[in-house]
Amino acid sequence: MPKNKKVFVLGMARSGYEAAKLLSKDNQVLITDQKEQNEEHVKDLKNRNVEYVITTHPDVLLTKQFDLMVKNPGILPSHPCVQKAKKLNIPIINEVELAYHYLPKNIQIIGITGSNGKTTTTTLVYEFLKAANLPVHLGGNIGFPLSGLVERIKENDIILLEISDHQLVDMYDFKCDVAALLNLSETHLDLHGTYENYKKAKKRIFQNQTNHNIAILNADDLETIELTEDIEASKKYFSKTEKKDCYIENDQIKLGNFFLNLKDLRLKGMHNYENIMAALLIIDALDVDLNCSKEVLENFNGVEHRIEFVKNIQGIDFYNDSKSTNPVSTITALKTFQNPTILLLGGFERNQNFSQLNDYLENVKCIICYGETKNRIEEYAQTQNIKCIVTETLKEAVWQAYQMAEKGDTVLLSPASASWDQYDNFEIRGNEFKESVSKLEG
Repeated sequence: MPKNKKVFVLGMARSGYEAAKLLSKDNQVLITDQKEQNEEHVKDLKNRNVEYVITTHPDVLLTKQFDLMVKNPGILPSHPCVQKAKKLNIPIINEVELAYHYLPKNIQIIGITGSNGKTTTTTLVYEFLKAANLPVHLGGNIGFPLSGLVERIKENDIILLEISDHQLVDMYDFKCDVAALLNLSETHLDLHGTYENYKKAKKRIFQNQTNHNIAILNADDLETIELTEDIEASKKYFSKTEKKDCYIENDQIKLGNFFLNLKDLRLKGMHNYENIMAALLIIDALDVDLNCSKEVLENFNGVEHRIEFVKNIQGIDFYNDSKSTNPVSTITALKTFQNPTILLLGGFERNQNFSQLNDYLENVKCIICYGETKNRIEEYAQTQNIKCIVTETLKEAVWQAYQMAEKGDTVLLSPASASWDQYDNFEIRGNEFKESVSKLEG
């Protein structure tokens, strides 16, 4: 762990704040962001003697006197401050890698990544482990930054982390006892430049594993299989089409002598069955009784902001899928509905390929777009001969959708875009959608 070092924390938000707090005990810390942050967090850091600077040019503050940079995962490698750190040979890590070096011995770390399904799978594993009365801490890209959990973690605890490709880029020593790669699809090229670089980032979740560790893999995803051919971990596979370690047969999910009837599950859809199979393999790798999953799955409706039913108004169903920040996630949502759908698309521009949606628009009667990508989405809708309404904000998009929707229609927020043009995160965007829907009858 860093001690008596001078550390530059680039980007605050939740992860930067928790990283600065952790570092402040034994190090000199400077944290920067380009906009105002939570007032209580800023006050807390100042009380810990952390220097806090608001600036759009943090590179001016970075000198060779710094020993380490902790970078917010959302900041691109091309950022001038990151480039300067590289020229000065200052090591760059992220908050999860930092926290890893503060963890006690004799713990078990579960890491879950993939282009889609991470949050649902991670949440399922968390609920399974709680049902089994095991000491588990949930964090990473879901829940709470790992740096903020360090003080609570004791020997023999389980740490469960959803890990994004943005985080994996700046991980080096971090190691999972059990690591899962759920699937791969082309996304986040704004960060990685190429799909190959994106896949290499995902592969880093296995980089320090040995044959004493477990890798959970999707046997139906050929790119995942090819990518992980040479990893050292012991591999366990799930499949919807073949008899693997966990598989579907005769409308049942099977793992050894354990089985679940699909009809008994509240979660529906093949993508969710894949998430369940991955979660079962993970707890099985920890020698947890699989029966702990049954009651959880009988009552589990899914995670907030992921194809979340919001309300039925005059026969119109409203669904919040704000967590779909790329076209592949939106495809999953579109495959869920067979009735006429009004699709709300738009958000932060990172050159996402909307044409990936082409084969899944059969039931879409109208696209309503908003945000930075609205003009490009309008052009895309024209190529698909789908009616398109252009708005500035999500609130306006909800109202327009309600005006044209008919009984039996579904209004689906599944933006295929990150939220950062108008919101700090997809949760805020999803909550605004739900609030806007709740006001429609008023």
